[in-house]
Amino acid sequence: MLLTHRPVDAEDVLTVCDFPQNAQELFYMFPKAQYPLTEDQLRASIALRSDSTVVEGDGSVVGFANFYAFERDGVCAIGNVIVSPRARGKGVAKFLVETMVALAFERHRASEVQISCFNENTAGLLLYPQLGFVPFGVEERVSPDGRRVALIQMKKIGSHGRL
Repeated sequence: MLLTHRPVDAEDVLTVCDFPQNAQELFYMFPKAQYPLTEDQLRASIALRSDSTVVEGDGSVVGFANFYAFERDGVCAIGNVIVSPRARGKGVAKFLVETMVALAFERHRASEVQISCFNENTAGLLLYPQLGFVPFGVEERVSPDGRRVALIQMKKIGSHGRL
């Protein structure tokens, strides 16, 4: 699958709203949203964030992410990461996160990029370290069904930054 990326547009919103298949997937992507994800919820998030980006593969939108923090002390934080169910396991998440990292370092001149992942999101926990992210913190959160979960915070330092 040939992957490309571009800024999100209005027609993409409904497509992205169909990506989370259940409340848990939506929680991983967008913890403050209520399942099912609606156009209003996603549009409100996009309005408050920066660089909302889609990945296209074989002519359709297959991934989405943005920054919920940007240019704050040289840090960009990636959020709302989601891949279409039909495109999972095909390298879309890797391409999407690498794209967001490049945007952070090149467009925003970030010295550090952060991403957070819930402890039950095995795919994310396995992917992010492969892309150079290292854990630096853990926050307790409550899942949609009321259980305690851990939000693992990770960071990747730019070549001009330091640990």
